[in-house]
Amino acid sequence: MTKINYQLNNNIPAFKNFLGIVVILIIAFILNSQIENLQGGTALSLSLWLGIAFGAVLQRSRFCFYCLSRDFIELKNAKGLLGIIVALIIGTLGYHLIFGAFLIDPIAPRLPPNAHIAPVSWVLVLGSFSFGLGMAIAGSCISAQLYRLGEGLLSAFIAFIGIIFGFVLAFLSWNFLYLKAIQQAPIVWFPHYLGYKGSIILQITLLIFLALTLLKFHKKQKEKNKTQKWWQIKWPTYVGGILVALIATVAFLRVSPLGVTAEIGSIARTSAGYLNILPARLEGLDTLRGCLTIVKETFWSNNGLFIFGLILGSFALATFSGDFKIQIPKIKEIGRSFVGGILMGFGSMIALGCTVGTLLSGIMAASLSGWIFLIFCGAGLYLGWLLRKKYKLN
Repeated sequence: MTKINYQLNNNIPAFKNFLGIVVILIIAFILNSQIENLQGGTALSLSLWLGIAFGAVLQRSRFCFYCLSRDFIELKNAKGLLGIIVALIIGTLGYHLIFGAFLIDPIAPRLPPNAHIAPVSWVLVLGSFSFGLGMAIAGSCISAQLYRLGEGLLSAFIAFIGIIFGFVLAFLSWNFLYLKAIQQAPIVWFPHYLGYKGSIILQITLLIFLALTLLKFHKKQKEKNKTQKWWQIKWPTYVGGILVALIATVAFLRVSPLGVTAEIGSIARTSAGYLNILPARLEGLDTLRGCLTIVKETFWSNNGLFIFGLILGSFALATFSGDFKIQIPKIKEIGRSFVGGILMGFGSMIALGCTVGTLLSGIMAASLSGWIFLIFCGAGLYLGWLLRKKYKLN
């Protein structure tokens, strides 16, 4: 891959480029009018619009954890991963401002409401590694599968079938894992030990260290000229990082931390419950923090609308930019999407979230669990990348 110097063409997009945006806005406004009067309608409505914004940002900035990591592994191009670090730095500052309003004095064991601060145990390590391995095999993480579905990637449907299977396998394993490890696992929130100021200093220091390390290995990409119209140009990942952090902060303040697996897990849990294949009780699951899965009792949920909005937002910007294209998967792609989906579903369930819910929202919340997820998800991703290269799974 080469770095591109864009020569801007200032033509106005054709009318067809706007059709996707118009259709999505009509759908969104109609749906908004139906949900705003329901119980919790304000949160439901905001979840929809935040999802649309999130999907648009992911699509235009190519904010895919696996793709950006692969660019660094193969090309030593660190710009994408630096964009993620930008998101984490700004999100850390935004979250800590909100913490001060929710919890003036961070004294243990009190925790800020809804923040994704999870127990730290070998189960988290296993879940993180499984998720990273799965997203490498499938070709993208869950949030990227969603935005790429909005671009016309049909293999995402196969991945989500696998993800649901993975969730069910995790539910069947949950009681053993919870009683053996999670029940007694510590919950480590940095402000408990360092206060808010110390927590910010620690987080920013670690993130700057990561950024400097990436820059040390970064190689400048070869340049070539390429003419593209302004609406076709991908946004720099740091722009995506800034916008993701702002969306994450607003979501935490007004609804809940960002995450994309709660609704998927709830569908899996409800479906498996109807089939009577789950244990009668999932020990302690509903008492933990993260992208929790509950039995569905209403059609619409905050996370469900956020995910739906994410796909809509991606579709709107993909059609506007000309990125939308129906992509029919080949047999090999179907297989790895399904297997990767199983690993991602299993991993995200026992880790209580994915690269969005546990990594992004967890690190922004100054939770050790987010950092553990980052390390072992990265290890799983690297192994998955090696397997793809060895067995030619691309």
